[in-house]
Amino acid sequence: MDLYEYQGKELFRRFGIPVSEGRLATSPREAHDAAVDLGTPVVVKAQVLTGGRGKAGGIKLAATPAEAEHHAREILGMDIRGHVVRRLWIERASDIEREYYLSVTFDRGEKKALFMLTTEGGVDIEEVAVDRPEALARLHVDPLEGFQPYQARRLIYEAGISDPGEQKQIMQIVEKLYSAFVGCDAMLCEINPLIVTPAGEVRALDSKFTVDDNALFKHPDIADMRDPEAVPSEERFAREKGVTYVKLDGDVGVLGNGAGLSMSTVDVVNFVGGRPANFCDLGGGGDAEGVVDALEVITRDPQVRSIFFNIFGGITRCDEVARGILEALDRLDMSRYPIVVRLDGTNAAEGRAILAEAGNANIHPEATMLDGARRAVELAA
Repeated sequence: MDLYEYQGKELFRRFGIPVSEGRLATSPREAHDAAVDLGTPVVVKAQVLTGGRGKAGGIKLAATPAEAEHHAREILGMDIRGHVVRRLWIERASDIEREYYLSVTFDRGEKKALFMLTTEGGVDIEEVAVDRPEALARLHVDPLEGFQPYQARRLIYEAGISDPGEQKQIMQIVEKLYSAFVGCDAMLCEINPLIVTPAGEVRALDSKFTVDDNALFKHPDIADMRDPEAVPSEERFAREKGVTYVKLDGDVGVLGNGAGLSMSTVDVVNFVGGRPANFCDLGGGGDAEGVVDALEVITRDPQVRSIFFNIFGGITRCDEVARGILEALDRLDMSRYPIVVRLDGTNAAEGRAILAEAGNANIHPEATMLDGARRAVELAA
C-alpha cells in the first residue's frame, strides 16, 4: 500500500526523522488558513500516489496566504498521470543548500534490505543509476545481523559526504529510516530530497512510503490511512469481495486460477495482439461462488468486451468452475459477454461436459491457452 507524502512524513516523525512542519488542506480556504498558521512562504504540494508532481505543476511556492489559496484552487482537481488531486500538503518553505537522496527498499533478489544514498538528490534515482552509477552508494543489511552503526558510516563514506556535521545527522537518519522500514513492515522508505539547509540542518523534504499489504493486519493505524478513492472502483469492489484483481487498460477480461497462470494468460493475450482488461486470480481452490464473485468484478469494467477463463485444475476442480460460470450467467447480466473457456487438469472432462450440456451460446470452449487467447481477442474486436 502506497502512502501519501503527508502520511509518510507522519510515520517519519514517529521514528524521529526530522521533517518540515505542514498542514493538510482539502480546499483553497483551508490552504489559506494553513499558510496563516505556518507563516509564509509556504509550498503547496499536490498529494497523489505517483511521481512527477513538480513537472506537472503540482508543487508551487506561495509568498502569501492569498497566493497559497490561489495555487490551491489551481492544483485541486488537477490530473497528474491519471491521479486526481483531492488533497494538498501545505508546508513551510525550506532554504536548501544541498540535496541528497536516501532510501531503503527490499531487494527481492538478495532477500535483504537495500540502502541507497547519493549526493545527486532532487532528481529521479533512475537517472542517477544510468548516468552516474558511481555516485550511488548501495549497501545491503542482513536480516539476521540487523542494522549496525558501521553500515551507516560506510554508506556515507561511499556516497562522498565529507562534512562532519552532516555525517552525524545522516547517520542518525539512516538508523531511524531502517527502524521505520522494519517497524512498519515497509517495502520502500524513500527521502528525495534529503536536504541540507544553509544552517547545516539535515531534513526530509519528501516521503515515499510503501507498506506490505500482507502485514497491514499488524498495523491497523496504517491500514486506516488507505485512501479508497485512490484505486479504481473495480479494485475497491474486488477487495470487498476478496478477489485478487488489478485493472488494466484493455478489453479482454482475464480470469485464471493462481497468480502464475493468470499472469501468463495476460502475457498470452498480449502475445496474440490483444489487450488485457485486468489481472484476476481465482485462487488455488476456487469454487462456484468464487467464480461468480470474480465475474461480477470483471463485468463492472465498461471496457470489457470478452472474457477468457483459463483454468488448470490442481486444487481447483474444473467441474466446480464450470458450475460457477453457469451460475454467474443465471445471476448476472452476462448476455453481452462472449466467454472463452479453457479447462484442463482435475475434472476437466466433467467440466467441459457440464458446459456442453448447458448449450449456452455465450460460451466458447477452446482446447489450449493459445487458442483460447486468440478466440477471446477475436470476439473482443
